[in-house]
Amino acid sequence: MTTTRRRGRPKGESGARERIVAAAEHEFGEHGYDSATIRAIAARAGVDPALVHHYFGTKADLFAEVIGIPLRPDVEVPRILEGPRDGVGERLLRYVLQAFEQPDVRRRGVTMIRVAVGSKLMAQPLVGFLSRELLGRIAGALDVPDASLRANLVASQMAGLLLTRYVVRLPAIAEAPIEELVARIGPTLQRYLFD
Repeated sequence: MTTTRRRGRPKGESGARERIVAAAEHEFGEHGYDSATIRAIAARAGVDPALVHHYFGTKADLFAEVIGIPLRPDVEVPRILEGPRDGVGERLLRYVLQAFEQPDVRRRGVTMIRVAVGSKLMAQPLVGFLSRELLGRIAGALDVPDASLRANLVASQMAGLLLTRYVVRLPAIAEAPIEELVARIGPTLQRYLFD
């Protein structure tokens, strides 16, 4: 007699999801995003690595869950880069600003920015995640020798804008319509990327 395996939560794994998240927090905090592995996270949580994939999919998905990252650049940025080269800077900036206009994304995003600026422990895994999942993808799409520098310039411009618009709340920037910011800053991002 053959038994069929049912889909869904594996039997007997009550609390495993929470243990995985707790283990991932420790692994990312101790080893950074790049050095933390699904296998090490699973071992720390006392589960099979397949269960980590079952609940979270990829390491990027798990990291996003751990820090409550409100945006998924590893998913959206490749779509933005696939479009016509003209206007990539504008599309990239519009995507981020429109996302931050959603109250939940803004709340979590501001928290993430504050943690990254104020906590050396959490800044390391966040920088690793952004370097691999955002900046690495942007640099990989550019066919130029200084692609990494270009991607980092884009990130610095966008980080400064998010900080001044949503954390510090400089009045003129905080109150400016998204399309005005896209029109003024998007060409700068475009220049960083392709000129």
